[in-house]
Amino acid sequence: MDMSFWTAAVGADSAQNKLNIVSNNLANINNSGYKTKNAEFSELINYNLNAPREERTDLQAGAGAIVNQAPTNFSTASLTNTERDMDYALTADNEFFLVQDQATGERTLTRTGHFHAGQRPDGSYVLMTDSNKMVLNTQGQPVVMNMDVKTDDEEGRLADGQQIGVYTLPYPSRLRNVGDNEYQVREGDNNPLSLVQNPQMVQGALEQSNVDMAKEMVDTIEAQRAFSYTLRMVTTSDEIAQTVNSLR
Repeated sequence: MDMSFWTAAVGADSAQNKLNIVSNNLANINNSGYKTKNAEFSELINYNLNAPREERTDLQAGAGAIVNQAPTNFSTASLTNTERDMDYALTADNEFFLVQDQATGERTLTRTGHFHAGQRPDGSYVLMTDSNKMVLNTQGQPVVMNMDVKTDDEEGRLADGQQIGVYTLPYPSRLRNVGDNEYQVREGDNNPLSLVQNPQMVQGALEQSNVDMAKEMVDTIEAQRAFSYTLRMVTTSDEIAQTVNSLR
């Protein structure tokens, strides 16, 4: 395949991937606890003709760039007061709630603190997420609820001695996104969880998404223009190929 076709096709695909990432950020702008993702590009094969690769010459050739990864920005965002006792917001970077799936036992991390009291098959009540995963305490066990003591929003309170666990880890950028604003340590990754002592947590509030509307709109324009330019390269390459073939 002609190099110009290849470079243009790779460029169009990369621009489309960036648009997908931006559109996902914008779609979740009102989703509590959502953390924005950024497209990071990586240069493909780049070489010099008749010269070492690191040398900059007038005979330099390359094959474009691709979206290499889309890391998550775990910085904190502003809070919204809900005055609901079962809502919690974390106010420090790189800190998470630890939740557990009731069926599989799989544990994941989340910044979304919109919880409720949920009943387990044995009849006991524990603190749960919107997806009915159990919120874990400082001992790594489900947070037990006392339903005999009602709050203003007609839900129970945490049982005596229960405290919601807040956890952190040294390399949050290496977490794997598993959906529903939840993240998981990659298998085999040396990225241990540790309990945060005296976490900065606000009750009766939720953390908003950290999506920056202005930045996302600028990224949208950049990606759209890049996509348009690469498609023009495809058209031009096709015209050149047709001309060459007609001269044969």
